[in-house]
Amino acid sequence: MKFLSSQLSYFFANRRTQTNIRKLMKFVAVLVLMYVAYSILFHFVALYEGQNHTWLTGFYWVLVTMSTLGFGDIVFTTDIGRLFSMIVLFSGVLFLLVMLPFTFIEFFYAPWMKAMNQARAPKQVGAGVSGHVIITELNPVTEALIKKLNSYKIEYVILEPDLQKAIELSEMDYTVVNLDPTDFETYNYLNIASAKMVVASGADTINTNITFTVKEFNPDIKVVATASFADSVDILELAGANNVVQLGEILGRSLARRTLGGNARVHVIGHIDELVIGEATAQETPLIGKTLQESRLREATGVTVVGMWERGKFKQPLPNSVITERTVLVLAGSVEQLRNYDELVSIYHVSDQPVIIIGAGRVGRAAAKSLRERHIDYRVIDKDPGRILNQEKYILGDAADHGVLKKAGLDDAHTVLITTHDDDINIYLTIYCRRLSPKMQIISRTTYEKNINTMHRAGADFVMSYASMGANSIFNILEGQDVLVLAEGLNIFNHKINETLANKSLIESNIRKETGCTIVAIKCKDQGMIVSPKPDRVLKMNQDIILIGSSDGETAFTSKYERLKS
Repeated sequence: MKFLSSQLSYFFANRRTQTNIRKLMKFVAVLVLMYVAYSILFHFVALYEGQNHTWLTGFYWVLVTMSTLGFGDIVFTTDIGRLFSMIVLFSGVLFLLVMLPFTFIEFFYAPWMKAMNQARAPKQVGAGVSGHVIITELNPVTEALIKKLNSYKIEYVILEPDLQKAIELSEMDYTVVNLDPTDFETYNYLNIASAKMVVASGADTINTNITFTVKEFNPDIKVVATASFADSVDILELAGANNVVQLGEILGRSLARRTLGGNARVHVIGHIDELVIGEATAQETPLIGKTLQESRLREATGVTVVGMWERGKFKQPLPNSVITERTVLVLAGSVEQLRNYDELVSIYHVSDQPVIIIGAGRVGRAAAKSLRERHIDYRVIDKDPGRILNQEKYILGDAADHGVLKKAGLDDAHTVLITTHDDDINIYLTIYCRRLSPKMQIISRTTYEKNINTMHRAGADFVMSYASMGANSIFNILEGQDVLVLAEGLNIFNHKINETLANKSLIESNIRKETGCTIVAIKCKDQGMIVSPKPDRVLKMNQDIILIGSSDGETAFTSKYERLKS
């Protein structure tokens, strides 16, 4: 009943609806006058033929004739009577069977259905909504962002100008309003003064329009815009964007960071203040065959092993975990501690062969640039002649051709990066490269999160999702905290201690057992950052802890130790 009343109020409050109803009533009035006039004429024609009927009979005959039922119980026998009957019949066909249905549909039914749909796709956010994120387009990146927002209990709203699409999104349980993000008036209905951020996530030109419009409406709101092309960054910043996220550039560099290079040294993949996160292959080192406890890495170098990769699968680092030739250690520590590790393993060499990059698009070129900065040799394969920048590093051809891969150095390469934007092609190439080189490290890009498991099954050691990478980058800006993506499904994140964890030691908190997340550092106001805290370290109120865990682990942690609302 509440939903029906909202539909009725919206329907009858609309000015166009009021105009349509007046037109419909005029048509009905004409129809009634015609009906009464025919009923009166019926008596004159009946008297002319010597028939005598009541007024009720006259109304009955006109209704039966105009509706084409024609019972035949009352008939005229003269030409005048028959002509009158024909006129009444044709009028009924025209007005009752043709004009009335179309008029009713046009002026009442269609507006009523539209009102029902618009009630399902509202035109504004609720009056009490605040601290929300306004998203201008739903795509793989913002879909992943919404999952992240939901896990942290942050409200959002999607702007969708197409009514039918807005209804479909609403039926899929998304929070959506049927408004155009490029329209200045739109932002009157979004509680933008109390919103946290606007995310412009469409094409570069549309994002520029949205950014300029939003900043003109409210100069103080934070706007984050995505950019596909480097040339768009300056334009978006001129339009007023506080942050411009180049997803192709970020993903390309992230894929390149997964490349361990030609030695066993630590490869830094991110840092939070004094805490450095790195990875190191165990291949060709004396660590192979030892358990973590036997390796005594923490005693010898000070680093903490916070995870182990085995052919794309992340494992918890237990004391009895055995290090194999395919193990990649995830290490956390200070710069000095990671240097200690490097001194221990720097003499061990893995390979000098170039990294193969399949795809010379934005992501592939960004990966090549990152490898070049690290002085790692590479070869890029692409079948588009327009993308071949030079003959030394770029190879023209199809990566599905064994000869092209051999020309790029597949037989000796230690790593291949698969960077095309088509997930199906990436899965195909992953299977192909894995069959040709079973021991090679394969790092693949995926656009949609749903294909991550398929990519791993195909043989990829690491998978980086375009959607997750973009979502985490935007969420990082939203929260103003450091959120790193080590690989798909494994994150570094912050948490401020509240009364749920305060005055408990790390052992007593039982975080690792209950959520699968590991505390790698604690931020203290008086002591700075404590890297790799001891198990008996007591957590204090309002301290910041830094954790590493899977996406599911992060969700479990935020659900169990929900942050207090400020």
